[in-house]
Amino acid sequence: MKRGSQIALPNWASHVQWIKANTHTGKPENEGTISTPMTLREEELVFVNQGKEALKRALEILQDKDGWKREILEESGDVVLSKTLPGTGKVFRLEAVLDATPEELYDDLFVKVEEMNQWNPDVKQIKILKHIGQDTMVTHEVSAETSGNLVGQRDFVSVRHCCKQKSCIYLAGAATHLEAFPPQKGFVRAQDGPMCIILQPLGEEKKRCQLTWLLNMDLKAGWLPKSIVNQVLPQAQADFTKHLRKRLSARLLPLQH
Repeated sequence: MKRGSQIALPNWASHVQWIKANTHTGKPENEGTISTPMTLREEELVFVNQGKEALKRALEILQDKDGWKREILEESGDVVLSKTLPGTGKVFRLEAVLDATPEELYDDLFVKVEEMNQWNPDVKQIKILKHIGQDTMVTHEVSAETSGNLVGQRDFVSVRHCCKQKSCIYLAGAATHLEAFPPQKGFVRAQDGPMCIILQPLGEEKKRCQLTWLLNMDLKAGWLPKSIVNQVLPQAQADFTKHLRKRLSARLLPLQH
């Protein structure tokens, strides 16, 4: 918001360009194509609709520019904002500029989501439980045990959904229920969403990207004061961006030699 960046919002009354990944490379194919329609079972269609609805609702929250207050401002320029929504509580919005293209970040944050624990120490494991086409999946995520973490470990079962319109990539998510994967012993099942990450090119700088992340999460913290939870979540966003930058820097090193 401080940089005056514009978020491209999908026009839901018109055709949306869905990402269709190449089965060999995992990379998005031509922007102008729409994924081939497939016959979905009723359960699978529910997940797809949940993902679309999460994206729609998240973008509505981001579109409302009023009421955002700054929580964190990093030396890198990353900023985390928050606002309180009636019936929802506090939601958080991260704005950051990264040295990567939207497609490269899509690869890290969606295609290779199961590898996130290799570069993000706050994640113990992410497992894809179900794929619905190329654009929707159901995942199980377990947060890492870290010293001094007052909240403790949490696990999440979420639907993740992606779409592409023009040069922007949208990654949406929300808590869901999977009959075959009930709450696990030893974990508190938290709920996320609607949430959304928007990846868009930074003007003429083709190798840089504006990342906007709406975080909306119920940690089921029980006795823990909301004031503590409301400190943990924006800091988690700031930490995530630091880890992602290290991941991108490590990838660039071999190219520089």
